[in-house]
Amino acid sequence: MTPGEFRLRICYGKRGRLRYLSHLEVVRSLERAVRRAGLPYAVTKGFNPHMKAAFGPALPVGTASDREYLDIWLTRYTEGEQVLASLAAASPVDLAPVGVRYVNDAEPSLTAALTVGVYEVRLEGEGVGPAEVENAIARLLGEGSFSVARKGKTKVFDLSRSLPKEPRVSVGGGRTVVEVAVRMGPEGSLRPDVFVREALARAGIEAFSLGTTRLDAFIEADGGTWSRPM
Repeated sequence: MTPGEFRLRICYGKRGRLRYLSHLEVVRSLERAVRRAGLPYAVTKGFNPHMKAAFGPALPVGTASDREYLDIWLTRYTEGEQVLASLAAASPVDLAPVGVRYVNDAEPSLTAALTVGVYEVRLEGEGVGPAEVENAIARLLGEGSFSVARKGKTKVFDLSRSLPKEPRVSVGGGRTVVEVAVRMGPEGSLRPDVFVREALARAGIEAFSLGTTRLDAFIEADGGTWSRPM
């Protein structure tokens, strides 16, 4: 760690209309919030110095989130409650921070550490009761793999690897909800809404998603246990 710098981890949400922001737009919005909050942020070295910050895995455009993570480095220790209050006042409501914590600089980057994302896909349409959705998902899981074609390329996902646990189907607010845990990594990850949509399509069920939300992202230990980054 650079002497005199403090690594601060921020947890924030991405909700409402701001779920349609791209990852780059989110980065710029939160960096503006840090500046408006008057936080003593560190800058990188070199010919093009910029705010020293690191984000977690990017969200697909249109996907909301309850808990996203950002690391920034401060040049002066500032009490967490003060940071949280200043950031909340300077941030758009739908990107507001929900927690902060200082972390050891020796910890891996968020992108490397966060390897499991848990999502919620809300459904509506004909024949989308929990039993029908469970059966459709079970049939697709039974095939063992899933192919996705995008931009002229086909990617094959090994479902036993891509999905660390079986999706859970429930009812919330009168609608069928599917909770899907997905492994994330540099090679890309399976989009939960695409997986659920394909399972229903193969079962002949007409449905559409009312929205996908990343509930949280986790660090997966060698023993298979999950932990939050803060």
